[in-house]
Amino acid sequence: MSNNQQPVRHAFSLLVVASREGPRCALPGFYRMSELNSPIPTSTLEYYHPLPEPVGRPPRERYWLHALLLLATCFTTLVVGARMEFNFLNNLPPFAYEGEWLPFFPLGWIVAQPSRLLLGVPFSATLLVILFSHEMGHYLFCRYYGVRATLPFFIPAPTLIGTLGAVIRIKAPIRSRAALFDIGIAGPIAGFVVAVATLGVAMMLSKPLAPGIGPSDLQLGFPAILHVMHRILRSFAPGHAVAALPLSRIYLHPTAVAAWVGMFATALNLLPSSQLDGGHIVYALWPRAHRVISWMTVIALIYLGHRYVGWRVWAGLLIIMNVMTFRVEQAPEYPMLPASRWPLAVLAAIMLALTFTISPFQMTWR
Repeated sequence: MSNNQQPVRHAFSLLVVASREGPRCALPGFYRMSELNSPIPTSTLEYYHPLPEPVGRPPRERYWLHALLLLATCFTTLVVGARMEFNFLNNLPPFAYEGEWLPFFPLGWIVAQPSRLLLGVPFSATLLVILFSHEMGHYLFCRYYGVRATLPFFIPAPTLIGTLGAVIRIKAPIRSRAALFDIGIAGPIAGFVVAVATLGVAMMLSKPLAPGIGPSDLQLGFPAILHVMHRILRSFAPGHAVAALPLSRIYLHPTAVAAWVGMFATALNLLPSSQLDGGHIVYALWPRAHRVISWMTVIALIYLGHRYVGWRVWAGLLIIMNVMTFRVEQAPEYPMLPASRWPLAVLAAIMLALTFTISPFQMTWR
């Protein structure tokens, strides 16, 4: 064999070994992590070459920061959840502004009687479990593929739900479209499953709106999944107090509101744009169409802004993300995404359709 043929034969043998061994292929250095700024191979031949060892030790996990943010988020969600539970037990409007300095965040009400925080445990625990499940779906698949990532960071905030969600930071390149797809979709699936299970229980805890109850200062829009779960309740528990009522006449238990938030977060993450989970899924499916689909999503959100102005805020954020990541390659184009991922892509589209709400919030100030 000539010297010119030896590299070709060597590359071919590596490809054969990779196809036999699957995602846990034992090629030297194949799943070793590289630094964030390391070049990502783009050709099939380069992709299967061993990658160099990372320089230095992996960054140490800042467990104190994770714990501090989690405790702060527990407090902010307890504040919100306590008022929801109090209103639910006393047949008061679910969401009332009531002149707080921060709308829908009754901190002064809690300070006046700190023991009220205990009322917020059902809402807070349910919401945090849903958010944690979503982020751990990403994290565990990062670990499976040998991608360096942090544990979830919870984000406390004095908002309607007491948080801005949770995030993990991925600190190493993702080596293949299959890995990108699996990491991207794992979070929404995990969060969606937990939210659906929670909603099934929470619908049983909900009750009819009391006669004469005043209008709420904020109305939640109902995604399709709530209608589906309501019909399931009607089929399996036709004698339940809320089974025969329309959703507009049901007083949702605070845990059902937490499940609603989980559904809303799933829909936002599955938007097919930029660095969102839906954007990662689209990139894994069609790398060359990712940019076009990202901008089409922005245009769609701008249009939907006439129904809910918040969509235009999200469109603005996505514009910034699209511009900042204009030249970012999320994963190598080769090898191709296995056909086995397409059913999961259809599942992602179904989850988006079930959880998306054109008008998620409607303000009705009194």
